[in-house]
Amino acid sequence: MINSIKERRTIRKYLQKDISVDLLNDLLSASFRASTTGGMQLYSVVVTRNNDMKEVLSPAHFNQPMIKGAPVVLTFCADFRRFTKWCEQRKANPGYNNFMSFMNAAMDALLVAQTFCTLAEDEGLGICYLGTTTYNPQMIIDALKLPELVFPITTITVGYPNEIPTQQDRLPFEALIHDEEYHDYTPNAIDSIYKYKESLEGNLKFVEDNQKETLAQVFTDIRYKKSDNEYMSENLMKVLKKQGFCG
Repeated sequence: MINSIKERRTIRKYLQKDISVDLLNDLLSASFRASTTGGMQLYSVVVTRNNDMKEVLSPAHFNQPMIKGAPVVLTFCADFRRFTKWCEQRKANPGYNNFMSFMNAAMDALLVAQTFCTLAEDEGLGICYLGTTTYNPQMIIDALKLPELVFPITTITVGYPNEIPTQQDRLPFEALIHDEEYHDYTPNAIDSIYKYKESLEGNLKFVEDNQKETLAQVFTDIRYKKSDNEYMSENLMKVLKKQGFCG
């Protein structure tokens, strides 16, 4: 399994081949054994197979073709609604309409999502995480009819691969490991860590096409701008409050 994970690739193109209900349910059931906060299992998964529903979801994900092209779309949600209702029906007083509870549920949802992805890839399926889920949460909430205390965290498209894409680069091992305590990065260390990424032909073209001086400027000025992050942060907090997670 270690070698297969080292060779993994994000798959955005899928064969027009269905995933059996039994296989999908088996993968999801196994993923539900993932670690969870206090044994509460603070997540739910919305399974989308229907093409009409994919059409509804597609704009929330900026119409990325994977949504309509994948046989299955999974929306992993932070869910404190189920646990809260159980508490209320058992004469307990829940206090989970707050940001800390959202964080616990969000971590649970991501743990399950990643466990599912690892299992699915081991069965020969391909997956793609869609980071757009928290960009447009209200659109997804409306489409999937998510009630209070339920919030979409990540979306994963899954299917049988119809491509073998180039493997995305990763930072070197030593860039990510800190023995015993955090060791801050010196200028020389930063140069060393990012040297390979900056030298890749695709990234050099990325810089040239965007008329920038460095790859870092492509990230700060084009891909993940401060103004966009601030807008989406404000929107995220607004929708979290509407869903009951922030007073």
